[in-house]
Amino acid sequence: MDNLDKARISRRDFLKSLGLGAAAAAAASLLPETTALAAEAPAGPTWGMLIDLTRCTGCNSCALACKEANGLPQIPGKVPTALEADTYTFVEAFQVANLRGEIVTRYVKRQCMHCLEAACVSACPAAAMHSSGEGPVIYRASRCLGCRYCEVACPFAIPRFNWDNSITPTINKCWMCYERLKEGEEPACVAACPTGAIRFGRRDDLLAQAHARIASHPDRYVDHVFGESEVGGTSVLYLSDVPFDRLGFPANLPLVAPPKQTEKILYKLPYVIFGMAAFMTGTALYTHRKPAVAVPVEADAATDAPDKEE
Repeated sequence: MDNLDKARISRRDFLKSLGLGAAAAAAASLLPETTALAAEAPAGPTWGMLIDLTRCTGCNSCALACKEANGLPQIPGKVPTALEADTYTFVEAFQVANLRGEIVTRYVKRQCMHCLEAACVSACPAAAMHSSGEGPVIYRASRCLGCRYCEVACPFAIPRFNWDNSITPTINKCWMCYERLKEGEEPACVAACPTGAIRFGRRDDLLAQAHARIASHPDRYVDHVFGESEVGGTSVLYLSDVPFDRLGFPANLPLVAPPKQTEKILYKLPYVIFGMAAFMTGTALYTHRKPAVAVPVEADAATDAPDKEE
């Protein structure tokens, strides 16, 4: 087999590799779709919280109770003012005009929204962020890679990275006191609220209560329950007498959960990787083949010349 044949085999190997890559991609496309890349909505009733901003007095009892229940550091006489690795919730104050045109102070409790189809769960490559199936979106630190994809994916910018722990990094946020729920107790912030501004219960029941309040007091509430439909729905719901965009809530959020928008792309990603790997392998085989060596003309002439001695 001469060098020219070897060159031809290399080209055939290249095409064969491409064919194998295409076959692998086609075979992968026949595999059942996995739910690991998507955050599916809970199938049954879920727990939720309804926060009525017209009833909140900004006492910060919820934020302080959260600190105590979760063993988070506190500074005596100081209330939390932002979400941090050691602060799962805080109360933010706004001076705004209500539906009657009156300038009022409104206090907004900030914490994880516990999306029904959470983008953080979908984005986590190690399944550290996990949907409990009961409403709370919880976190399994032993699985965390510290990639912070959950921070980037969250439409509410909630998760906080613990920069002080470089050896075993963690992501911190509200877990809706999931351990307390399993013991039959309410979340600590709900139990601590003195005005009833925070209600806890089944999400469907809370939505019914919210719409009943709006129907009973149309001049008091904005005709919208924030979290009912935003990003596919959240377990934390809000009522307000002030438009939500004036209170720092994200505006123009999609009604479709982000994982639904990206899961088709994510499902196709392994097939693209298979195809690219095959293409690169084929290219390497082709470009690293041994070059064909031309036979000198003089050698051909010498071989073909008759033997003069004969």
